[in-house]
Amino acid sequence: MIVAIDGPAGAGKSTVARELAARLGIGYLNTGAMYRAVALLALETDAVPEDGGALAELARSHEIRLLAGATGERVVVDGRDVTEAVRAQAVTGIVSQVSAHRAVRDEIVGLQREVLATGDWVVDGRDIGSVVCPDADIKIYLTADPRERARRRRDELVAEGADVDLEDVLQEIMERDRIDSTRQESPLVVPHGATVVDTSSVAAGAVVDRLIEIVEAPR
Repeated sequence: MIVAIDGPAGAGKSTVARELAARLGIGYLNTGAMYRAVALLALETDAVPEDGGALAELARSHEIRLLAGATGERVVVDGRDVTEAVRAQAVTGIVSQVSAHRAVRDEIVGLQREVLATGDWVVDGRDIGSVVCPDADIKIYLTADPRERARRRRDELVAEGADVDLEDVLQEIMERDRIDSTRQESPLVVPHGATVVDTSSVAAGAVVDRLIEIVEAPR
């Protein structure tokens, strides 16, 4: 069984997908972390976000893996744990540009499909139900008001010790929405057959309860 969860930045995809996978007793694949790994490699090698060919070569020439850990999935590049590094603001600032290139997406989508072919998964991203796994058993699209998504991201950053302004985060969220929804390759859309769930004023646990209902509903 494949449960595909799509949606914009800050809608709660990773939090909800991780908990849903745990409650269903199946694997969780965070596809966004794979693009973040490429963005981190770009920063470390001075590759420019506009150079899709160079970025695709980074994805091709480095081993990017997601591993289960005691505190959640770990992002590993060439055996190096970069879980914390891929969450840096500098990575966030370019990841939408990096993931917009077809050559990069071809490399990463290939890796994702290899993983998804190995068993039952809850997988989240921005093109899972539309491109990566259009035949997913369950398709869900999580969304939320932009300001609420910005507040969540701001709270995450503050918890990590950053000093950020809500309005700045909101502008960043809206710019990522613009890039993700208007890019030529695999734009962010509501996949055909997906159930839309608005998480604006709903706690994560309640969202997971709703998704359990969707998964267990007769089909």
